[in-house]
Amino acid sequence: MLGKYLKYDTSLSFFERVYISIFGVPINGLRIRARRVLPLINHKYKSIMDAGCGTGIFSFEIATKFPNTKVTGIDIDESAVKTNKKIAEKLNLKNCFFEVLNLENLSFQNKFDLILSIDNLEHIEDESIILNKFYNALISDGELILHVPGLYRRWKFFGWATNFHIEGHFRPGYTKEQISTLLNNAGFIIKDSYYTYGWIETITNNISYWITKAQMKNKLIYAAVFPFLNFFSYLGRNSKPNKGAGVLIIAQKHVQI
Repeated sequence: MLGKYLKYDTSLSFFERVYISIFGVPINGLRIRARRVLPLINHKYKSIMDAGCGTGIFSFEIATKFPNTKVTGIDIDESAVKTNKKIAEKLNLKNCFFEVLNLENLSFQNKFDLILSIDNLEHIEDESIILNKFYNALISDGELILHVPGLYRRWKFFGWATNFHIEGHFRPGYTKEQISTLLNNAGFIIKDSYYTYGWIETITNNISYWITKAQMKNKLIYAAVFPFLNFFSYLGRNSKPNKGAGVLIIAQKHVQI
């Protein structure tokens, strides 16, 4: 039940916390991304930065699974970071830390062997600044797992259109080639790159968007349909679309000899 730790978030209502304890966090798109990203992380990483960690879902999952790995969640939202710290304390996670910090102000040097950035770059006007800071924050041969929205998504089941325009996004998304070029310009070597959100995942995600408008609207309706959306999107977890509504890149900092 991904995100079950949020049942300890006292800012949520009693019913929301009960729901999360049963079904996990009810965000279909997040669940789709997590199924792609979390299996890529293993015990070889000893120091991980979760850049733009939000409610800390990825941080908690990784820190719980790999107790010998230090996980540092970074986010600009003071309230979210405060809540994350309380949850980490409640879970007695000694290897999980959170810090209030704007990604544009990152000053880490050669500190992490993995940086995780899940759907952050579209929120940043000049993403090249952030990618350069990620590069500097990694140790030699350190890795970046990056997920961003794709520029196009399936719409009305089979047709294609530009991805959703969501408030707070500077761009609808990227093609695989566009984001790869940005990473190369920052000095990264691309180890692997592919599209995410296959057909069935995209349809369930479209339905989620129609209900919530990506603004947590119509909570009761969404709570009723989420278990079904999550089930069907799970069936598409192994799909490998030639084009999709998300792009996942595994990049490596150039090995310095």
